[in-house]
Amino acid sequence: MEPRPESPQDTPGTADTAAEFLSLIGLKELEWCLFAETLAVVAPPRDKAEGQWWMAAQWAPYQREGEPVQSCILVQTKFRGKQDGVPASSTLKAYVTWQLETLEQEEQECLELRPYPTEKTTHIVSHEHGMTVTKTLQEGGAEPQCQSFSYSRARLRARLLEGASLLLLRVLARRQTMPLDLVFPAINSEGDLCTASYSALGIQQQAVGSAETEVFVIQRAVHASTGARTVWHSSFLPNGRLAQLMQIGFPVLMLLQDESILSKSGLSLSSPSPNNLWTGRRMWSSTAISWTGRTSCNYPMLPTSSSTPRSGHCCLTSSRHCSSSSHMTPSPLLRNSSPTSGPLGAPLAPLELPAPSPTPQLATLHLTANKAAASACPVLFALGKLRLREGRWS
Repeated sequence: MEPRPESPQDTPGTADTAAEFLSLIGLKELEWCLFAETLAVVAPPRDKAEGQWWMAAQWAPYQREGEPVQSCILVQTKFRGKQDGVPASSTLKAYVTWQLETLEQEEQECLELRPYPTEKTTHIVSHEHGMTVTKTLQEGGAEPQCQSFSYSRARLRARLLEGASLLLLRVLARRQTMPLDLVFPAINSEGDLCTASYSALGIQQQAVGSAETEVFVIQRAVHASTGARTVWHSSFLPNGRLAQLMQIGFPVLMLLQDESILSKSGLSLSSPSPNNLWTGRRMWSSTAISWTGRTSCNYPMLPTSSSTPRSGHCCLTSSRHCSSSSHMTPSPLLRNSSPTSGPLGAPLAPLELPAPSPTPQLATLHLTANKAAASACPVLFALGKLRLREGRWS
């Protein structure tokens, strides 16, 4: 069969940058992402669960024919719900190395139309020459329609499939920071070459049951060679667990409804504000947020555009505010985490800053004659010394 077309962004430079990013993901960092989670499938009017979405990642043995057994990560997802009122289900099973290289993956989608249910299967397997994709479509009792095509190994460098992408999202969510313009070569659910871009949308307050918590929102967009784009918004707790998953334009929402997950994760809870209750649209915080980090930390940073801070830094901001002089300190939730218990660190107490004076005057500035004060505000410091010698402050 003819080679599948590539996405315009699918260039050697994209693969080089993506490979560098993947090489800096540590084994221990991935181990934090090996757990199972369940979300409720909710459709309009969003007041009743109509299905379930489940995902699990764990170590598992994998063996190719004629090769020794190797240990890899088994990623599985299951979905059960309705699509336009018709019962639908899907499954994913992927064997992925800890470098996020896919060894084998199978996706299956079923639409229970009567009297002719439709089932589509996409099986992808890696081998020494590259990767082979086999697609099967079964409609009712008709003969299955099959097609198969292959990609050479040279076109597969740093290329993410769906199972590996779900693991990457957990890694990015636990870091709570990510570089700008993060793009990976990918293969979509149809088995076609494409690219997938990842970007942070910021922090959102989200209701979970009767409680409310902060979530870190990541957008993943898959760009096909035809120009079509499929976009997902994933909202994560600091421990990498999903609180919400939605595909833009798809009338189904996956939500975390088990409030006990929050307390088990050591997250601070609050009652949801009436203004932040789910009304069918996102309630974004208006607070400016920014993250900066050095490449000397354990989190890999990709080179960014010339508008970002100087070399060796990565800056991400959800607004026009961005500071290139500050350095990111890992969240206390992440610093006090353990692989077995998850993040259990208590949130930092709010800073108790003195209230501003109703009539601020120079006399209220207590300047200390030392290097810190002189370097922090040299003009006020010099003025204070001058007026102190003259015996006046006004």
